[in-house]
Amino acid sequence: MTQQLVRIRPDRLMKTIQQSAEIGKLPNGGICRLALTEEDKEMRELFRRWMEESGLDVRVDDFGNMYGRRRGKNNNLPPVLVGSHLDTQPKGGKFDGILGVLGALEVIRTLNDFGIETERPIEIVNFTNEEGARFQPAMLGSGAMAEVFNKQTVLHTKDQDGFTFGEELERISYKGLQEHRPSEIFCFIELHIEQGPVLENERKAIGVVTGIQGMTWLEATVSGRTSHTGTTPMKRRKDAVRLASRMITKMYALAEGIPDLLVAVGRISARPNVINTVADEVVFSVDIRHPKNHIREQFEKTLKEELSMMTLVEEMELQIKDLDRIGTEPFSAEIIEVMENAAVTQGCSYKKMISGAGHDAKYVNRIAPTAMLFIPSINGVSHCEEEFSEADDIEKGVGVLFETVLSLANKQTL
Repeated sequence: MTQQLVRIRPDRLMKTIQQSAEIGKLPNGGICRLALTEEDKEMRELFRRWMEESGLDVRVDDFGNMYGRRRGKNNNLPPVLVGSHLDTQPKGGKFDGILGVLGALEVIRTLNDFGIETERPIEIVNFTNEEGARFQPAMLGSGAMAEVFNKQTVLHTKDQDGFTFGEELERISYKGLQEHRPSEIFCFIELHIEQGPVLENERKAIGVVTGIQGMTWLEATVSGRTSHTGTTPMKRRKDAVRLASRMITKMYALAEGIPDLLVAVGRISARPNVINTVADEVVFSVDIRHPKNHIREQFEKTLKEELSMMTLVEEMELQIKDLDRIGTEPFSAEIIEVMENAAVTQGCSYKKMISGAGHDAKYVNRIAPTAMLFIPSINGVSHCEEEFSEADDIEKGVGVLFETVLSLANKQTL
C-alpha cells in the first residue's frame, strides 16, 4: 500500500515552505531569521500552530528546542526523531534546515491523511541556533540536548551585542523545561539540501549520507617587525604578510596531493593595517576536513612542521592555536539500508555520500542511531539568498523521508 497509494502532497508542502519564507523575508527572496530574534519567535509560533493542528503534543526543552509528538500504538517505545532547524544565516535561503523541519511536518500530515498508525511514536524537532550566525558555536541546541555542551555555558553564551542565549530564550518565551528533552530516542533522521554540487552534477535525486567528515580549525599568528615601507630594504624586513602568504600557498600545495582533503583560509587580518607600514603581525584561520581522521591528523601534523620550519628560516615567530577539532561521525548502517530501500520504493536514483558540512545530526549521533538524506542544491550554493532546490527534488526527498520514517517507526530494533 505504501508504494502505490501513500504519497505526500507537494502542493501543501511548497505552500508551507513559502509561508515560512515570508518571515524574515529579504529583498532578493532570501531569509534573515537569526536564532532567538523576533523573526525566529514568529516562525516558532507558526510552527507550533501547525504542529497542534496536526494533532501533535507540543513541548519545548530548556534550550528552546521544539518537539511535536505523534503517538504510536505503543507509547512506551522510544520515538523516531525527525527534523532540523528553522533559524537562518543573515542572508540565508528558504531551504537550509527549513526543509528538514517542514518536510518532517509533511510526513506527519501525510500519515494523518491516510490514518496510518505506527508502532512507536514519531517526534518532529526544531533545534535552536543550528547556524551559529548569532550565538557561537553552531548547533548549540542539538549539542546541548546531547550534552556535548555544558548547560550553563550555553545559557551564558553572548551574541555580538552582549545578549545571552538564556536571556533571549526567556525574552521570546521559549525557555522550556529540562524534563522536556527526549529521555530516549530510537533513532534520528534529518533531511537537508546538499549545499554542494555533487548530486546535481551526477543527476542523482537523493543523497544517502553515510556520515559527517571530521574537521580541524586552527588559528596561526605570524609575528615579525613593524617598519617603514619606503625606507626599509626588502632584505632587512621582517614582513609578517609576506611570510604568511608563503605559508598559505604552502598549505594549499600540500593539500593538492591528498585525495578528498579540503583546506581553506577563511579569515585573515594584518596589524597595524596601515598602507605605508610593514605589518608586524598576521593572523589567519585554517580549516582542514577529511572523511578519515588519521589523514586529517597527519596533514595537520605535517602542516605545523612545515610552517614552523619556514618561520625558523625567516627568524620570525609563529603561534598556532587549536580552535576546534571534531572527528568524523559515521552514521548507522542499519538506517542507511532503510534509506536506500526507501529511495528504491519511491523510484529515486541515489548516491551514498559523506557530508562535508556539520549538521544537528552530528551531535544527535552521539546519543542515538542517526542518518541523513540530501537533495540537490542548484549550482551547489547555500548560505545565501540564491540558494535553491527544484520543487520536484523537494517532493522526491520528502517522499523518501516519509518511507524512511514509516519503516523505522514500525521496527522493533535496529
